[in-house]
Amino acid sequence: MNLTTANGCEERLEIIRKVVKPFSERAWQHDQGASFPVGNIDDLKRVGYHTLTVPSEYGGQEISLLELVKLQETIAQADGSTALSIGWHMGIVKHLSETRPWDEKMFQTFCRDVIERRALLNNAASEVATGSPTRGGRPETTAVLRDDKWIITGRKTFTTLSPVLDYFVVSASIHHSDEIGNFLIHRSCAGLHIEETWDSVAMRSTGSHDLVLTEVTVPNEHLVEYITPGKKQAAGWLLHIPACYLGIAKAAQHYAVSFAQSYSPNSIEGTIADLPFVKQKIGEMELRIQESEHFLYAVANAWDENDVEKRQMMRAQLGAVKHSVTNKAIDVVDLAMRVTGARSLSERNPLQRYYRDVRAGLHNPPMDDATILLLAEDAMKRTK
Repeated sequence: MNLTTANGCEERLEIIRKVVKPFSERAWQHDQGASFPVGNIDDLKRVGYHTLTVPSEYGGQEISLLELVKLQETIAQADGSTALSIGWHMGIVKHLSETRPWDEKMFQTFCRDVIERRALLNNAASEVATGSPTRGGRPETTAVLRDDKWIITGRKTFTTLSPVLDYFVVSASIHHSDEIGNFLIHRSCAGLHIEETWDSVAMRSTGSHDLVLTEVTVPNEHLVEYITPGKKQAAGWLLHIPACYLGIAKAAQHYAVSFAQSYSPNSIEGTIADLPFVKQKIGEMELRIQESEHFLYAVANAWDENDVEKRQMMRAQLGAVKHSVTNKAIDVVDLAMRVTGARSLSERNPLQRYYRDVRAGLHNPPMDDATILLLAEDAMKRTK
């Protein structure tokens, strides 16, 4: 059972469905202890999942964005924390494959590490003082060039997947300059430390700890890209985020419907699934999920079919998908809890975890307020 030799999207989806089955059983334990699901990530690596967005020329499958969101959604139905965690690696590698902002030799070497040594990567951009990097704050992490090497010092927050990351792409302000760079840093570098600070009540198992860098030294060529904080470019790869929350919503729906079809209090004949007000809530869940599927899949497919120029015109659409799907996912989980009743608040009931986890989507980029403003601007442009 290997994704790299599977025959197309449907076969890969079927493999992933089998791989993630144990994730649901492990999720409660990991949530209780806020422990990172290393076993889940290992299971995904074992079937080659981490390589799927690597370009075909370097040994990957170069899957479409549409396939990526479907695969991520499937993982999230079993465990949202695992899906969101691996989604950052998958999405960033896809972005690098599509845009090629790094020196090609450096990118090729990195891809080889992914294929041959199962390497994982994530960006480390958030800081306490700057907030979300999408807001445009200048990093307080600094990079000083000394003897043709960069000395990097600072602290990054929300470094998801940190317990198993091999590479960190760290944004830093370049000393005595207005420029900001992205630096590729390997986990083995001296001065790099993970401080286990993640205490969120939502997505407790993502390992989103602080990355602490104390005079970390990297070669000059590891300045892989100059960046502009808050630069407004369309980023199709970020659709892995709404895909995750749609998956959680589907898990909540499945639990609620199964419960309704089996629960038969002695005050009624049959099960509560026969009651009109329960059917109403089940129907409302289904409506929101169908709307989310169509919106997410259609925009992902449009990204796949468009060229670079047209993709850059999709910013508002991409933001709208994240806004719509994430908020509908919150609604679906709330409806599922109303169907299930007070049992949904039991510590062992997965619905209370889904309830906490979907709320995290409000704080993933792009933020709701920024999306609404962008949609307003687009609407006003069309009327000029």
